[in-house]
Amino acid sequence: MIKYSLTCKNCDLSFESWFANSKEYEKLKRKKLLTCHKCNSLNIDKSLMAPRINKKNYFVNEKELKKSKIIKKKIAEYQNFIKNNFKDVGSNFAYEARSIHYNDDKKKEQGIYGTASKKDLKELAEEGIDTQILPWEKDSSN
Repeated sequence: MIKYSLTCKNCDLSFESWFANSKEYEKLKRKKLLTCHKCNSLNIDKSLMAPRINKKNYFVNEKELKKSKIIKKKIAEYQNFIKNNFKDVGSNFAYEARSIHYNDDKKKEQGIYGTASKKDLKELAEEGIDTQILPWEKDSSN
């Protein structure tokens, strides 16, 4: 197992992730399966990271595994609710959010979800448009 420090080039989020080996990281990146959990960008790169030698057992214990499964299940439930009750506007999120915010007739329509850059979210906030960032798991059944 190897732990990499990763950085999203879209929103500058830094996070760590474990991989079976360096080839596994490359394979997942090539297949576009590495995404930022903050903005869903595929523009993820490895950052410099010093190796850490520690004799602790890094295997996940059953309690941690159970907790992780509960969290993933709850995220999936939220995603299903959002997919069933809101309109997916994809990368047009910022445009659609402004359209709803500034048009009273559209405020009565169905809510939206989609993707936006860190810059877009900052600009929306400056305009008084409330947005929320949610963790989003890609559908692995495809």
